[in-house]
Amino acid sequence: MNSGIHLKKTKTDIDKNSIEEFNRLRKEKNAILLAHFYQVPEIQDLADFVGDSLGLSQEAFNTKANIIVFAGVHFMAETAKILNPGKKVLLPDTEAGCSLADSCPAGDFEKFKNNYPGYIVISYINCSAEVKALSDIICTSSNAVKIVESLPRDTKIIFAPDKNLGSYVNRITGRNMVLWEGSCEVHDIIKTEAVLKLKINHPEAKLIAHPECKAVILQMADFIGSTTALLNFTQRDSAKEFIVATETGILHQMKKSSPDKKFYVVPTDETCSCNDCPYMKLNTLPKLLNCLKNESPEIVLSPGLMEMARKPIIRMLELSK
Repeated sequence: MNSGIHLKKTKTDIDKNSIEEFNRLRKEKNAILLAHFYQVPEIQDLADFVGDSLGLSQEAFNTKANIIVFAGVHFMAETAKILNPGKKVLLPDTEAGCSLADSCPAGDFEKFKNNYPGYIVISYINCSAEVKALSDIICTSSNAVKIVESLPRDTKIIFAPDKNLGSYVNRITGRNMVLWEGSCEVHDIIKTEAVLKLKINHPEAKLIAHPECKAVILQMADFIGSTTALLNFTQRDSAKEFIVATETGILHQMKKSSPDKKFYVVPTDETCSCNDCPYMKLNTLPKLLNCLKNESPEIVLSPGLMEMARKPIIRMLELSK
């Protein structure tokens, strides 16, 4: 007898069903799930590989999977497609963009580049495929210093699009690279006052910061590094508390690897102890499932653009060995 009562599925039930179905399809379709550290914990735990931009690029380049599902943002999925022109690359939500990539339109950057004839262009991987195609070498926060220092000291360099990372590399290397005036809203918005407040409240904590932060934040930091470098530092350092100046998502891996330590992300909103990238957090488990089930949305780029953008990425990967 039908009582007329319908039990509403909880989020936990929906997530569990999505994970089970995703795992079935992943095996059936020979798919791989790549996820950035800034994804929500449940997506990180489901992924075949979790990493920063360099690690994700290397994994995408080496994968034997037929389909790449990219839990990240648009430029990351584009990079995976450029490295795998014959594979299907899927992005769960096409609205998952990047404020830093958006700060450097290809047309404007090309005009900027033309003002500096004879300059080598090193572009941070957080840029569009079109900007990559205008570049000589791509870099990430993991290898930016190494790549710049691989060039002769008299090399004239344009660095784009992140002015904070570029300024940091200039200070470390003693170079005078010309910088494009772009920034990441997640890191550029971090305020000195918020950092100082946490340092006062947690005097034993070490401040660790991503080099996309402003110089004033980096000057206070005990350690500066890429997302992976920050994670590795918390694992090996003897400190028991860390103030983390980057996106909230990395705390999941930090807590997993060092459950006996405490982590305080620098908040950008007084209503929460968080600093979330709104684009990264657009990806959800149901979207991942629908994406793989329908094999859409798919990243589609022209062969000519992929060929041009691939050269500076490959050069980065070779220099990062």
